Amino acid sequence: MKKAKIAIIGGTGFEKLFISEEKLYVGTPHGIPPPISIGNIGDREVAFLPRHGSEHSVPPHKVNYRANVYALHQLGVERIIAVNAVGAINRDFKPGDIVIPHDFADFTKQRTTTFYDEAPVTHVDMSQPYCPELREKLVKCAERFGLHVWSRAVLVCTEGPRFETPAEIEMFRRLGFDVVGMTGVPEAVLARELEICYAAVCFVSNMAAGMQERLTPKEVYDISIKVQPKIEQILIETIKALPTERKGKCPCMSALKNARIK
Repeated sequence: MKKAKIAIIGGTGFEKLFISEEKLYVGTPHGIPPPISIGNIGDREVAFLPRHGSEHSVPPHKVNYRANVYALHQLGVERIIAVNAVGAINRDFKPGDIVIPHDFADFTKQRTTTFYDEAPVTHVDMSQPYCPELREKLVKCAERFGLHVWSRAVLVCTEGPRFETPAEIEMFRRLGFDVVGMTGVPEAVLARELEICYAAVCFVSNMAAGMQERLTPKEVYDISIKVQPKIEQILIETIKALPTERKGKCPCMSALKNARIK
């Protein structure tokens, strides 16, 4: 099976970000993910996994996150860059802005969030939920292109598929959250459990509930089409700028060290 050390997980509007004639169908102990495309960026082999399926047919609360992340792990992936559409809670954030979150809060309700439901009992450290090395590269590349990027933000993940209520958004604002999305968790946790570096590049697709009259999926999609070239630039340049080998300067590749109770 073809291998790749870097992967991109795409969301709304990014299903065809990397088109490849070669698609891999990877089975895992947790189910079968969408077909994974393998392509090249510079001299790097890069895997692309469409989070919601090739035709965007899987809603956020039904995405098989474990199968998706585990399939990439089986392909030899060591770094994942996720693309997420988010709504702005922080009033300073505007549609079209790029956000590189540094932390998240999990408000999902019924998702399987771990690979370790059985022994050995495993507790991974999430003091730095996103890989600092990947985040630094993403921020620098976005700034190099002159994009309006927020380099620190707290992302709150909700269950979906409905949008949030104004009362929920007001609660999240008072708790200090900046953006809201439906797909950031448990991806970040599962990647850490497999010692994969993970970071997210988000784009603001709308102001959250109560900050505009109504929300529609069409609005999210329309913004994603406009911002897609910017995201592509960030992804391409970030991947080219990454060192070939990980140096252990992040908490990701040694996440299981001392994490297990035997």
